[in-house]
Amino acid sequence: MSLIKCEQLSQFYGSKCALNNVSIELKAGAPIALVGPNGAGKTTLFSLLCGYLLPSSGSVTIMGKKPGSASLLGNVSSLPQDATLDPNLNLISQFTLFGTLQGLSEKASRDEAHRVLSLVGLNEVSKQKPQSLSHGMSKRASIAQALIGKPQLVLLDEPTAGLDPVNAKVIRDLVKSLSPQITFIISSHNLDELEKLCDQVLYLDQGQLGQSVSIQENVTDEYITLSMQRCDSTHLISEILSFKGINSVIAKQENEFLIHYNASDVTDLEIQLFQLFTQNQWQYKTILKGRSLEDKLFS
Repeated sequence: MSLIKCEQLSQFYGSKCALNNVSIELKAGAPIALVGPNGAGKTTLFSLLCGYLLPSSGSVTIMGKKPGSASLLGNVSSLPQDATLDPNLNLISQFTLFGTLQGLSEKASRDEAHRVLSLVGLNEVSKQKPQSLSHGMSKRASIAQALIGKPQLVLLDEPTAGLDPVNAKVIRDLVKSLSPQITFIISSHNLDELEKLCDQVLYLDQGQLGQSVSIQENVTDEYITLSMQRCDSTHLISEILSFKGINSVIAKQENEFLIHYNASDVTDLEIQLFQLFTQNQWQYKTILKGRSLEDKLFS
């Protein structure tokens, strides 16, 4: 059974079309990224998946059920980007309340509250109110409440937005550790974060599903993304183009280059690059097999 299935899904707000005939089928598994410009329809799609909205036309099912069905209670959760916790209750009190709303007993709800707070490293501040938490801790607490009840599907909207690197890593590590049990769909503008977390990427633009790509390119992919610490860009491009089997070398930005080559004609490209760097006393930062997510989506 599909985790999510959308068939000709459309949503209108008056005369404005927010989603236009979106059809997609998603399986449970590794985290999935949802990207697109502001106004692309990402929030509308999340709202339809949660059952907050009824589609104008088409259909959507989650685990074979209509969104919002009683049978999905506790199995699907969502964290909007600007979600806030109740400022009048401490964390343990409101998380216990959330558990009872899902049908858990008082004791089971409190145990579940401690469990999810421990997952995000906040059990020691469980008796504090949200206002006393830092921005990073507050975001982690919000993610913890989305995990109450051990849902099978969790929708996260900009989960690392505005976070310092330490808190962003905590959330990435949490998502990775829970991915064997939970399928995460993550909406974000931060492509670097998504590359670290996700495999499949869905691209929405003006309400239409543009493309679906895999971040983990297969072994037959014929690209290398090269980032240099120091080099003569013109000389570097000229030298690489002289290698056998090279189709093109594109300067993406300062000291970053995308190399396209024929894999059948080149077996030691990385070695040739290292030799070139040594000969010219150039220093490299990274050599990435394949293309960046930005290149896959927009080139």
